[in-house]
Amino acid sequence: MVTAKQEEIDAVRGLGLGANDYIVKPFRPNELVARVKAHITRYEHAAEHTKEDSIQSGDLCIYPAAYRVTERGEEINLTRREFELLLFLAQNAGIVFSRETLFERVWGEEAMGNSATVMVHIGRIREKIEPDPSHPIYIETVWGAGYRFKK
Repeated sequence: MVTAKQEEIDAVRGLGLGANDYIVKPFRPNELVARVKAHITRYEHAAEHTKEDSIQSGDLCIYPAAYRVTERGEEINLTRREFELLLFLAQNAGIVFSRETLFERVWGEEAMGNSATVMVHIGRIREKIEPDPSHPIYIETVWGAGYRFKK
């Protein structure tokens, strides 16, 4: 955050609202460049650490700690529930789960007729992560049984 406000309370508020840094005008350009470089270095270090904790399948990469998914290096925007469903399946790759079981495990409540929600979410996830959603390579439908994440 670059600002003309010099009071301590302003810096505390700015940082409290999510700013990564706080610099007051007028600022020295070299100091600003040094601060930006330091933030980039910390970001890259955190990204490397997160990469170690990722789940990969083909070109798909899931970063649980960062709530991020990439496919061929491109960031995929998933809703929280889509991410949680994909992560659950990926963490249990190769295991077939019924819609009811997925609903109970991911939504945390008894299915009681809500299992169609899982089908809708699987469809949305496929639209976002699959190169060809009509021929999925990550999330497989096992007819009459449920879904599984391919290893």
